[in-house]
Amino acid sequence: QVQLVESGGGLVQAGGSLRLSCTASGSLARINRVGWYPQAPGKQRELVAAITGGGSTNYADSVKERFTISRDNAQNTVYLQMNSLKPEDTAVYCCNTEGYYTDYATLFSTWGQGTQVTVSS
Repeated sequence: QVQLVESGGGLVQAGGSLRLSCTASGSLARINRVGWYPQAPGKQRELVAAITGGGSTNYADSVKERFTISRDNAQNTVYLQMNSLKPEDTAVYCCNTEGYYTDYATLFSTWGQGTQVTVSS
């Protein structure tokens, strides 16, 4: 079993910054890909940022030039640096992680419960 824990959310004014983290633990040997998905009432879930185990990144147009995703492989942690935050960024940010169990033969995909980001006008 693999568990994910997100942290770093909070309440900030428009234009402020937050750094989210997603840490994996359990019977994993390698993380292949991590994505961040904001979830807000009345809105469709959207992948805003992703990073592979090799360090390749991609971003949704809505967050390009504002958000930066990075990783610390030794700690099984991925960060999402969010700058120039806007009220429309308000959501529960959940991370999804894919990788290998310790047998190196079985892939897993799991979600964290999310961390709340609230941006005031």
